[in-house]
Amino acid sequence: MPVLFLIVFIDLVGFGLVIPLLPFYAERYGATPEEVTILVAVYSLVSMVTAPVWGRLSDRVGRRPVLMASMIAAACAYTWLGFASALWMLYAARALAGACAGNIAAAQAYIADVTTPENRARGMGMIGAAFGLGFIIGPALGGVVAGNNLATADLRTPGLIAAGLSMLAFLGVVAVLRESLKPEARANAARSRVAAIREALTRPELSRLLLVLFLVILAFAGMEATFALWAMRQFAWGPAKVGYIFTYVGLLSAIMQGGLIGRLTSRFGEERLMQGGLALIAVGLFVLPESRALAPLIVSMTFLALGMGAMQPSLNSLISRRAGLERQGEILGVAQSVGSLSRVIGPAIAGVLFAGLGRASPFWWGVLLVVAALAVGRRLPRAVPGDP
Repeated sequence: MPVLFLIVFIDLVGFGLVIPLLPFYAERYGATPEEVTILVAVYSLVSMVTAPVWGRLSDRVGRRPVLMASMIAAACAYTWLGFASALWMLYAARALAGACAGNIAAAQAYIADVTTPENRARGMGMIGAAFGLGFIIGPALGGVVAGNNLATADLRTPGLIAAGLSMLAFLGVVAVLRESLKPEARANAARSRVAAIREALTRPELSRLLLVLFLVILAFAGMEATFALWAMRQFAWGPAKVGYIFTYVGLLSAIMQGGLIGRLTSRFGEERLMQGGLALIAVGLFVLPESRALAPLIVSMTFLALGMGAMQPSLNSLISRRAGLERQGEILGVAQSVGSLSRVIGPAIAGVLFAGLGRASPFWWGVLLVVAALAVGRRLPRAVPGDP
């Protein structure tokens, strides 16, 4: 697992490097707030369709080939982003990245292959920690490279750095990562994406977990898509300061998922930890729109980071344990598709709310969504030790 952690971390540094800069890319070409949020969402729109396909493919041919294909595609997409000279090119580059975004579902399935059910939340936390660390170094690096001047910000170099990091991660997979999926565990029957989604939604516990995932990512994606726009108007911040905030969130999330999640899961269980994380996210979103100084903003981001750090690996582990041994990639791909759907709808709704009802409205909307997720997840039965 340490090898996989390092490879995913390198890849996600590049991902974290460009994500906070997307609004600045778009505004350079005169994009409206709605168009900015669509740019953030287009990656998820395409990956929503393709993620279950990549997940199912990883169940048939292995995790390693899917990871390699995804990272090569990411390198091409980041290069295109760096050299984009029109708004449509930005959309096309992000769509290409989304079309081949099979790395997260494949990495999660890899974790499921090599962990016991009791240790799965801790393993999923390693992927979350890689995300967190990627969002420590990535946004900070992107902010430093781009600069804090909106008019003269260097938006080409961050894309090229991200492309280089994806190529480095690809070489890591080729050189040192062993295949985790044993030949006897590979799925024999090919099923359509629709059949996989239908099966997941007809299993009551699994469908409830997927609904929790949908609601909380809907809220968080709306916040991420509009935070830079909010910060520009609330504090007159540029790319560097926005990047530093995302770095802080990534640091706390990495500490939670990489160092604390195993002990917390052993003490409280995945279900309670998921619910506690949801409560922290709701509080963070509640405080955020009222932040008129740095101190309350830091408090808000602390709650959001710790909440996501507790909720996400717990929820992913619960989904994995209910997937079945032979369908790990497929079901985790469905979960990634559900998350992608949220990342399409969430930014789009947030952009409309931001433009029509004011800059605080996307965050209040997020509070309502997370409260609904808490209600859905409240009565989940506790997982039985040793279940798949």
